[in-house]
Amino acid sequence: MNQQPQRILIADDEPLARQRIQRLVEELPEYRVCGEASDGNDALRKVAELEPDILLMDIRMPGMDGMEAAHQLSQLSNPPAVIFCTAYDHYAIQAFEVRAIAYLLKPVRREALADALARAGKVNRVQLQALTHNSDLTTEQVAVRTHRGTELIDLADIRYCEADQKYVTLHHSRGETVCDYTLKELEQAYPEKLLRIHRHTLVGVRFIQALRRNSDGQSMLALNDSDTLLPVSRRHASHVRQWLQEHQPSP
Repeated sequence: MNQQPQRILIADDEPLARQRIQRLVEELPEYRVCGEASDGNDALRKVAELEPDILLMDIRMPGMDGMEAAHQLSQLSNPPAVIFCTAYDHYAIQAFEVRAIAYLLKPVRREALADALARAGKVNRVQLQALTHNSDLTTEQVAVRTHRGTELIDLADIRYCEADQKYVTLHHSRGETVCDYTLKELEQAYPEKLLRIHRHTLVGVRFIQALRRNSDGQSMLALNDSDTLLPVSRRHASHVRQWLQEHQPSP
Protein backbone atom coordinates (compact mmCIF):
# COMPACT_ATOMS: atom_id res chain seq x y z
CA MET A 1 0.00 0.00 0.00
CA ASN A 2 1.39 3.44 -0.98
CA GLN A 3 1.93 5.74 1.95
CA GLN A 4 0.66 9.32 1.66
CA PRO A 5 3.48 11.89 1.32
CA GLN A 6 4.27 13.89 4.45
CA ARG A 7 2.83 17.40 4.13
CA ILE A 8 5.32 20.25 4.61
CA LEU A 9 4.76 23.95 5.35
CA ILE A 10 7.64 26.32 4.52
CA ALA A 11 7.95 29.53 6.57
CA ASP A 12 10.52 32.13 5.51
CA ASP A 13 10.26 35.86 4.90
CA GLU A 14 12.43 35.62 1.76
CA PRO A 15 10.55 34.33 -1.34
CA LEU A 16 13.78 33.06 -2.94
CA ALA A 17 14.61 31.05 0.19
CA ARG A 18 11.11 29.49 0.14
CA GLN A 19 11.53 28.60 -3.54
CA ARG A 20 14.89 26.95 -2.93
CA ILE A 21 13.56 24.85 -0.05
CA GLN A 22 10.54 23.88 -2.16
CA ARG A 23 12.81 22.68 -4.98
CA LEU A 24 14.76 20.53 -2.53
CA VAL A 25 11.55 19.03 -1.09
CA GLU A 26 10.23 18.29 -4.59
CA GLU A 27 13.28 16.06 -5.18
CA LEU A 28 12.15 13.85 -2.28
CA PRO A 29 9.09 11.77 -3.30
CA GLU A 30 8.02 10.99 0.30
CA TYR A 31 7.17 14.66 0.93
CA ARG A 32 5.12 17.44 -0.63
CA VAL A 33 4.79 21.16 0.10
CA CYS A 34 1.24 22.02 1.19
CA GLY A 35 1.76 25.76 1.76
CA GLU A 36 4.05 28.72 2.46
CA ALA A 37 4.19 31.38 5.16
CA SER A 38 6.10 34.68 5.28
CA ASP A 39 6.50 35.17 9.06
CA GLY A 40 5.71 33.60 12.43
CA ASN A 41 2.13 34.86 12.61
CA ASP A 42 1.45 33.61 9.10
CA ALA A 43 3.02 30.24 9.99
CA LEU A 44 0.67 29.77 12.96
CA ARG A 45 -2.37 30.63 10.83
CA LYS A 46 -1.27 28.20 8.11
CA VAL A 47 -0.61 25.43 10.66
CA ALA A 48 -4.19 25.81 11.94
CA GLU A 49 -5.58 25.91 8.40
CA LEU A 50 -3.49 23.25 6.63
CA GLU A 51 -2.44 20.92 9.50
CA PRO A 52 0.99 20.08 8.03
CA ASP A 53 3.05 17.18 9.32
CA ILE A 54 6.32 19.14 9.24
CA LEU A 55 7.18 22.84 9.44
CA LEU A 56 10.42 24.04 7.81
CA MET A 57 10.96 27.48 9.35
CA ASP A 58 13.44 30.33 9.35
CA ILE A 59 14.23 31.95 12.72
CA ARG A 60 14.86 35.61 11.91
CA MET A 61 11.64 36.95 10.43
CA PRO A 62 9.82 40.29 10.88
CA GLY A 63 7.06 40.46 13.48
CA MET A 64 6.84 37.14 15.30
CA ASP A 65 10.09 35.27 14.68
CA GLY A 66 10.46 31.54 14.18
CA MET A 67 11.53 30.87 17.77
CA GLU A 68 8.39 32.44 19.24
CA ALA A 69 6.20 30.62 16.68
CA ALA A 70 7.85 27.32 17.63
CA HIS A 71 7.26 28.07 21.32
CA GLN A 72 3.55 28.58 20.59
CA LEU A 73 3.41 25.33 18.63
CA SER A 74 5.17 23.39 21.40
CA GLN A 75 2.18 24.08 23.67
CA LEU A 76 -0.18 22.09 21.41
CA SER A 77 -1.11 18.47 22.00
CA ASN A 78 -0.26 17.45 18.42
CA PRO A 79 2.02 20.06 16.81
CA PRO A 80 3.81 19.60 13.49
CA ALA A 81 7.44 18.59 13.72
CA VAL A 82 9.57 21.76 13.50
CA ILE A 83 12.84 21.95 11.55
CA PHE A 84 14.69 25.27 11.62
CA CYS A 85 16.46 26.44 8.47
CA THR A 86 18.58 29.49 9.33
CA ALA A 87 21.75 31.35 8.39
CA TYR A 88 22.73 31.73 12.06
CA ASP A 89 24.29 29.05 14.23
CA HIS A 90 23.84 30.66 17.68
CA TYR A 91 20.16 29.71 18.12
CA ALA A 92 20.80 25.97 18.32
CA ILE A 93 20.32 25.57 22.09
CA GLN A 94 17.11 27.63 22.03
CA ALA A 95 15.88 25.55 19.10
CA PHE A 96 15.85 22.37 21.13
CA GLU A 97 14.21 24.11 24.08
CA VAL A 98 11.16 24.56 21.81
CA ARG A 99 11.32 20.89 20.75
CA ALA A 100 12.72 21.41 17.26
CA ILE A 101 13.59 18.15 15.52
CA ALA A 102 16.57 19.57 13.63
CA TYR A 103 18.56 22.75 13.07
CA LEU A 104 19.86 23.22 9.52
CA LEU A 105 22.20 26.01 8.42
CA LYS A 106 21.58 27.81 5.13
CA PRO A 107 22.31 27.10 2.39
CA VAL A 108 20.49 23.87 3.26
CA ARG A 109 21.98 20.78 1.63
CA ARG A 110 19.68 18.16 0.14
CA GLU A 111 21.23 15.31 2.16
CA ALA A 112 20.91 17.18 5.45
CA LEU A 113 17.28 18.06 4.67
CA ALA A 114 16.43 14.46 3.76
CA ASP A 115 17.96 13.21 7.03
CA ALA A 116 16.08 15.82 9.11
CA LEU A 117 12.78 15.06 7.36
CA ALA A 118 13.24 11.34 8.00
CA ARG A 119 13.72 12.04 11.72
CA ALA A 120 10.66 14.29 11.75
CA GLY A 121 8.60 11.56 10.10
CA LYS A 122 9.50 9.09 12.85
CA VAL A 123 8.38 11.57 15.51
CA ASN A 124 5.10 12.13 13.71
CA ARG A 125 4.40 8.39 13.49
CA VAL A 126 4.88 8.10 17.25
CA GLN A 127 2.46 11.01 17.76
CA LEU A 128 -0.03 9.39 15.40
CA GLN A 129 0.10 6.10 17.31
CA ALA A 130 -0.49 8.00 20.56
CA LEU A 131 -3.51 9.71 19.05
CA THR A 132 -5.06 6.45 17.90
CA HIS A 133 -4.98 5.30 21.52
CA ASN A 134 -6.59 8.58 22.62
CA SER A 135 -9.34 9.02 20.07
CA ASP A 136 -11.06 11.75 22.08
CA LEU A 137 -8.16 14.11 21.30
CA THR A 138 -8.43 16.44 18.33
CA THR A 139 -5.73 17.99 16.18
CA GLU A 140 -7.89 21.01 15.32
CA GLN A 141 -6.61 24.37 16.41
CA VAL A 142 -8.11 27.84 16.50
CA ALA A 143 -5.81 30.62 15.22
CA VAL A 144 -6.50 33.70 17.33
CA ARG A 145 -5.19 37.19 16.54
CA THR A 146 -4.22 38.91 19.79
CA HIS A 147 -2.18 41.99 20.76
CA ARG A 148 0.85 39.65 20.91
CA GLY A 149 0.29 38.39 17.35
CA THR A 150 -1.25 35.03 16.43
CA GLU A 151 -1.86 32.40 19.10
CA LEU A 152 -2.84 28.80 18.42
CA ILE A 153 -5.22 27.13 20.87
CA ASP A 154 -6.20 23.48 20.77
CA LEU A 155 -9.94 23.31 20.18
CA ALA A 156 -10.14 20.39 22.61
CA ASP A 157 -8.71 22.63 25.37
CA ILE A 158 -11.41 25.31 25.13
CA ARG A 159 -13.65 25.01 28.21
CA TYR A 160 -16.03 27.82 27.28
CA CYS A 161 -16.27 30.99 25.19
CA GLU A 162 -17.78 34.08 26.79
CA ALA A 163 -18.95 37.22 24.97
CA ASP A 164 -18.65 40.59 26.67
CA GLN A 165 -19.67 43.60 24.58
CA LYS A 166 -17.42 43.60 21.48
CA TYR A 167 -15.02 40.83 22.49
CA VAL A 168 -15.09 37.08 23.10
CA THR A 169 -12.86 35.49 25.74
CA LEU A 170 -11.76 31.88 25.24
CA HIS A 171 -11.28 30.09 28.58
CA HIS A 172 -8.89 27.20 28.00
CA SER A 173 -6.47 24.95 29.84
CA ARG A 174 -3.62 27.48 29.58
CA GLY A 175 -5.65 30.49 30.74
CA GLU A 176 -7.75 33.07 28.93
CA THR A 177 -7.40 34.59 25.46
CA VAL A 178 -9.41 37.50 24.09
CA CYS A 179 -10.16 37.11 20.40
CA ASP A 180 -11.97 39.00 17.65
CA TYR A 181 -14.19 36.08 16.58
CA THR A 182 -17.90 36.33 17.34
CA LEU A 183 -19.68 33.52 19.18
CA LYS A 184 -21.75 32.93 16.05
CA GLU A 185 -18.61 32.43 13.96
CA LEU A 186 -17.18 29.94 16.46
CA GLU A 187 -20.50 28.09 16.78
CA GLN A 188 -20.83 27.74 13.00
CA ALA A 189 -17.20 26.69 12.52
CA TYR A 190 -17.22 24.01 15.27
CA PRO A 191 -20.81 22.81 15.76
CA GLU A 192 -19.70 19.38 17.06
CA LYS A 193 -17.25 20.79 19.60
CA LEU A 194 -18.96 23.90 21.01
CA LEU A 195 -22.52 23.98 22.43
CA ARG A 196 -24.56 27.16 22.84
CA ILE A 197 -25.97 27.50 26.37
CA HIS A 198 -26.64 31.24 26.48
CA ARG A 199 -26.67 34.27 24.20
CA HIS A 200 -23.26 35.09 25.71
CA THR A 201 -21.77 31.59 26.12
CA LEU A 202 -20.56 28.53 24.20
CA VAL A 203 -19.19 25.49 26.07
CA GLY A 204 -16.65 22.89 24.94
CA VAL A 205 -18.71 19.70 24.87
CA ARG A 206 -15.94 17.52 26.36
CA PHE A 207 -16.13 19.61 29.55
CA ILE A 208 -19.90 19.30 30.08
CA GLN A 209 -20.84 17.41 33.26
CA ALA A 210 -24.46 18.10 34.30
CA LEU A 211 -27.33 20.55 34.30
CA ARG A 212 -28.32 21.83 37.76
CA ARG A 213 -30.60 24.43 39.34
CA ASN A 214 -29.42 27.03 41.84
CA SER A 215 -31.44 28.33 44.80
CA ASP A 216 -33.18 30.87 42.53
CA GLY A 217 -34.31 28.16 40.11
CA GLN A 218 -31.80 29.25 37.45
CA SER A 219 -30.42 26.43 35.28
CA MET A 220 -26.64 26.13 35.63
CA LEU A 221 -24.21 23.97 33.67
CA ALA A 222 -21.49 22.23 35.72
CA LEU A 223 -18.12 21.60 34.08
CA ASN A 224 -16.28 18.36 34.77
CA ASP A 225 -12.83 19.82 35.42
CA SER A 226 -13.62 22.44 38.07
CA ASP A 227 -16.30 23.94 40.29
CA THR A 228 -17.34 26.29 37.48
CA LEU A 229 -21.10 26.75 37.03
CA LEU A 230 -22.29 28.61 33.94
CA PRO A 231 -25.80 30.07 33.58
CA VAL A 232 -28.03 28.43 30.96
CA SER A 233 -30.71 30.66 29.45
CA ARG A 234 -34.34 29.51 29.34
CA ARG A 235 -34.17 29.68 25.57
CA HIS A 236 -31.32 27.14 25.41
CA ALA A 237 -32.14 24.92 28.43
CA SER A 238 -34.21 22.34 26.51
CA HIS A 239 -31.51 22.00 23.85
CA VAL A 240 -28.85 21.48 26.54
CA ARG A 241 -31.01 18.83 28.26
CA GLN A 242 -31.48 17.06 24.93
CA TRP A 243 -27.73 17.12 24.31
CA LEU A 244 -27.08 15.59 27.73
CA GLN A 245 -29.64 12.83 27.14
CA GLU A 246 -28.04 11.96 23.79
CA HIS A 247 -24.41 12.09 24.88
CA GLN A 248 -24.23 11.01 28.51
CA PRO A 249 -23.95 7.26 29.17
CA SER A 250 -26.92 5.49 30.71
CA PRO A 251 -26.52 4.57 34.42
